Amino acid sequence: MDRRALCLLACPGCGGSLDGALCCQDCGARYEAADGIADLRLPGDVRTERVRSFYTVAPFPGYPPRDSIDWLRARAQRSQFARLLDAAIPYDARIVEVGCGTGQMSLYLARGERMVIAADLCRASLALGRAAAKRLGVGQIAFVETDVHHPGLRAGAFDIVYCSGVLHHTPDPGVAFSHLARLARPGGLVIIGLYNSYARLPHRARRLIARLSGWRWVPGDKVLADRQQQPQRYRAWLRDQYHHPEEHTHTMAQLRHWFAANGIDYIRSVPSALLGQDDGSQQLTDAEEGGWWLEDIVAQLSWIGRIAAEGGMFVVVGRAGCARL
Repeated sequence: MDRRALCLLACPGCGGSLDGALCCQDCGARYEAADGIADLRLPGDVRTERVRSFYTVAPFPGYPPRDSIDWLRARAQRSQFARLLDAAIPYDARIVEVGCGTGQMSLYLARGERMVIAADLCRASLALGRAAAKRLGVGQIAFVETDVHHPGLRAGAFDIVYCSGVLHHTPDPGVAFSHLARLARPGGLVIIGLYNSYARLPHRARRLIARLSGWRWVPGDKVLADRQQQPQRYRAWLRDQYHHPEEHTHTMAQLRHWFAANGIDYIRSVPSALLGQDDGSQQLTDAEEGGWWLEDIVAQLSWIGRIAAEGGMFVVVGRAGCARL
């Protein structure tokens, strides 16, 4: 394993350093690496194992039949958030994506002199990501099988901690966030993507209608419509959005509380929680003022028309406090 990657890993049992053979220098535990993927995952609880099994059947998101590095970058560049994220990350940053799935965002961010750790609890997803990295010629990336509750990742080591679409699939998202927050170095960015309780309402209505129709009709899902000619990606989205065994939704108030409780200074949300704010005119690290509970609620209601079509995911950005560790 790349030495730069190895120094970012840790024993999931005690947090100790690992040597080149993935042996913990503190507790002596030994871990394996098969097919270039380090196995630093401890057994999880029943609910976590159910989620892992779910993604083993249908890794998410999938890759199209004829992909390329140009396709990957063009797809990411269509997302305003992905452009903002890439622009906010220094050329030599140490990045971890926790819950990377098949690794598309990790591969997109692995450029310049950055070092990316793509971590997930599902080996089948990681295998697709690593195969894509080899196929597309993407270096400076390491794939690690691990769980957010016992991460095989070094605390306080990362400039960027990115986790999107993951915490709302854990048994206790607040506790999972506390483990995640510890990974950021003082001054590092913590970037979290979650289902929003308000913007997810149209999806919940679609899911109810689909269930009542015996899954013969899923109304108004633009992503499914776009994937009609890609059966594997169609099934992966259908399973992830409509049949997931563990799902929670969240509000700005919850995220503000999580950040404050874990020494993370709130910066902003995407979409903005400020009424009338133009997301396109702001950088990812431009701090928002505000925080008034009523404005938060009205802003989140307005998100229904902006982000509900693709699942109602919102992003919150914070910075680890220098006095936290």
